[in-house]
Amino acid sequence: QVQLVESGGGLVQPGGSLRLSCAASGIRFSIYAMGWSRQAPGKQRELVATISRYGSTNYADSAKGRFTISRDNAKNTVYLQMNSLKPEDTAVYYCTARNPIDSEYWGQGTQVTVSS
Repeated sequence: QVQLVESGGGLVQPGGSLRLSCAASGIRFSIYAMGWSRQAPGKQRELVATISRYGSTNYADSAKGRFTISRDNAKNTVYLQMNSLKPEDTAVYYCTARNPIDSEYWGQGTQVTVSS
């Protein structure tokens, strides 16, 4: 059974930082491309960042320079370090896992709220 469990969300003031974690189980983590997506109320889901099985990364323009995605294959965990947070970063953040044949899995999401 595949499980992706996100943690680390919460309430933070503008300009603050959060680190999201996603612990994966039931998959051969090292061969999966991992990612983070988000969805704000009334808005379409947005792909924020991805990291390939080889460690190459890609970011949405909204995340470049502020967010960093990383992975620890020994811990089956992917991270999203978010700095200089803005109110428009408020959303539910989802962890995703995609294998080489494009099967994809999603976590249940973690809420991030940026507000003073």
